[in-house]
Amino acid sequence: RALRDAGVEVIYTGLHQTPAQIVACAIQEDASVVGLSVLSGAHLTATEDVITLLAEQGAADVRVIVGGIIPEADIPVLRAMGVQAVFTPGADLTSIVEMVGQAGANTGTSTGTETRAGAGAGMRPA
Repeated sequence: RALRDAGVEVIYTGLHQTPAQIVACAIQEDASVVGLSVLSGAHLTATEDVITLLAEQGAADVRVIVGGIIPEADIPVLRAMGVQAVFTPGADLTSIVEMVGQAGANTGTSTGTETRAGAGAGMRPA
């Protein structure tokens, strides 16, 4: 809701999406950012799979952000994979909105409030 209020078009794919489904949606929707919400403990594997599939399908410029119950020790691992930001419980919504805007601007295809964003899917211009 905070992203929508900031002018971001959010495409929510729902729960239990595979990395392939997430990447397919991101590409179909011309996403700037993929936001993964992971509470299952599979954040390392799922994130790596999404980043790999994005690269394999020519969409390596799509930024990936991750949120959820992420152990502190896994944050540097996610960052090393190429994750732009990691948000843990209690993260400030303003910082999330700012990061999504910056991530969209960094792709060269959209800027700030013109970003499309989604949990488990993609984000692109509204």
